[in-house]
Amino acid sequence: MKKHPLPPFTKETAQQKIQMAEDAWNSKDPVKVSLAYSIDTEWRNRDQFINGRKKVQAFLTNKWKNELEYKLKKELWAFLDNKIAVRFEYEYHDKAGQWFRAYGNENWEFDEDGLMKKRFASINDLRINETERKL
Repeated sequence: MKKHPLPPFTKETAQQKIQMAEDAWNSKDPVKVSLAYSIDTEWRNRDQFINGRKKVQAFLTNKWKNELEYKLKKELWAFLDNKIAVRFEYEYHDKAGQWFRAYGNENWEFDEDGLMKKRFASINDLRINETERKL
């Protein structure tokens, strides 16, 4: 399976890849999101290490059970060949109604088919009031 656009990336194709990721994550559909990743994808997400598309699906299913009204925005930081660096922020509330803004950076590496084989995310969380939401 190929996931266009394929590397090596230009500024335009890197931005396209980022927009596709943002749209998929905002769908909150773990299967749809996971199809952008290689079968043996490697993730670091905060302090968790997640390996393989099936584990990604399980992680995302759990994530969106706990991160309610999730809304994400991503933007290009840098790109080179088959790598893209992204700055992101997202907002959500927990089951108790506490709102959060999470923000940070992701480093992505793609295989020749355009599937993400590595995703390393550094994420900070900030408690916010609902009135402080930006997204």
